[in-house]
Amino acid sequence: MPSEQPAGPLPERPGGPEAQRSGGAADSGQAGSDAAVEPHPSAFEIGHPSVLGVSRLSRLPYLSPAAEALYRRIARLAELGPESEFLLAPSARGLTTRFLADVSGASGAGVDPNAELTADATERARVANLSGRLHFDVAPIVDLPYQDDIFDFAMGELGLGASGDPAAAVSELVRVVKPMGNVALLQLVWTRQLDDALRESLVRMLGLRPMLLVEWKQMLRDAGVVGLQVEDLTDAAAAPQQPLLGIAGLVDFYSLRDRFSVLWRAWRRWGWGGVWEAVLHGNEVRRLIARERMLGLAFIRGTKWRGSGDRRSGTRSETTKPASPNERGP
Repeated sequence: MPSEQPAGPLPERPGGPEAQRSGGAADSGQAGSDAAVEPHPSAFEIGHPSVLGVSRLSRLPYLSPAAEALYRRIARLAELGPESEFLLAPSARGLTTRFLADVSGASGAGVDPNAELTADATERARVANLSGRLHFDVAPIVDLPYQDDIFDFAMGELGLGASGDPAAAVSELVRVVKPMGNVALLQLVWTRQLDDALRESLVRMLGLRPMLLVEWKQMLRDAGVVGLQVEDLTDAAAAPQQPLLGIAGLVDFYSLRDRFSVLWRAWRRWGWGGVWEAVLHGNEVRRLIARERMLGLAFIRGTKWRGSGDRRSGTRSETTKPASPNERGP
């Protein structure tokens, strides 16, 4: 289990588009500090090379066997089926969204702030003949373009840690899920105490901000999620073969061709310095997880309690967001 001990105090951090359609072990940890976490700038569009930035250059068309096994299990845990609707955010090129829809028969949506990645996800869904069951929207993940209480399941993928305000992103995920629906996070967590300078250096390298396990859990509780269960996936993430972090392309690329294509795009975006940093960053993340054990990977899930609303600003009016297709009249 990833540690819930503080990795040093978190530093202070400076402070929706309309959608076309919408579609372990029992938790026993105690809440961390009650102090509010100040939002930090979104890392999605930061100009310097990072592990997340490089991963979002990959156009790999398939998941690893380890990732497929995990998402099949997620579909079972969320009880997804042909009558279900789910949401993944951020969705990048929609690889995991398409796989989850394919194995469960459910309808799904993906949200990402990057228009190019979203367009690519939409095109890939069309080619796979999934356009009738999948759609992708461009929007900040802290302001999802959907009404309240419409999805049966929502999950925050690894890139959620790059949002400017992870607590707001978690709250939005919960807001759009039906009461007694399932909510999950697949996130990096700090597992050791780190001084401020080292932690911020790692955040810059990753392009996203891991949190303490207790902090991710508290965000879910604050948004109205109960019955939290946590699984430690760190060993799978650090596996020498088929590392689980590849599910979001965060560390590993599974073919020489994909690796070179990513480095080519990194060179076009950041120059030779960016290519060199991208290679070093990937090796460093492996070391931090496998040998140093500074980072872990946690899968956290729970149930949205009846009557839970948007804890940031109150439950939104039904008129502020477009209805899902199942809620519209003929």
